[in-house]
Amino acid sequence: MNNINIEQLQQFFSAVQEDPREAKKTKQVTGAWSFEEGFPQFVSTVEYPQGKATLNTELPLFAGGWGTSPDPIQYCLHGLASCFAVTLMATATSENITLTKVEVTAKNRMNLLKQMGLAEDNIIENVKFTVKAEGASRAELDRLVALSRERCPGVECLTRSVPLEVELEA
Repeated sequence: MNNINIEQLQQFFSAVQEDPREAKKTKQVTGAWSFEEGFPQFVSTVEYPQGKATLNTELPLFAGGWGTSPDPIQYCLHGLASCFAVTLMATATSENITLTKVEVTAKNRMNLLKQMGLAEDNIIENVKFTVKAEGASRAELDRLVALSRERCPGVECLTRSVPLEVELEA
């Protein structure tokens, strides 16, 4: 249903109900700066159960990139939009609601003066999700979107203060 592996979802729910520690997960991505001009500036390999993907990132062209790869904020917005979409679809599936279309747009507005050392204003002024969904009543869709806003890890990263540690290994 909804392109969700229901068997895996149910196994996970059962495991968490049996032992709440099963709900705790850790994710990690490691990448390295490339010093070769004209190529992506930061490259990471992300592994997943059936393979791995190489992600290339660089500064936007206007800020010193080469125009060969997405910039970090595009990946961030992709992560936010996809996190919201998977939360929405998992929520719909767990409530036995079949959807026929889901599209999530994540958009932000930035002020880069702080990044350039020219002001103290917030860099990210706002983030907005636009959700297009079909296959259920408007009331059901409104409820699913509200539940997804409450449950989405990406939304939580944006809306609450999450402890950040930065450690330099030399």
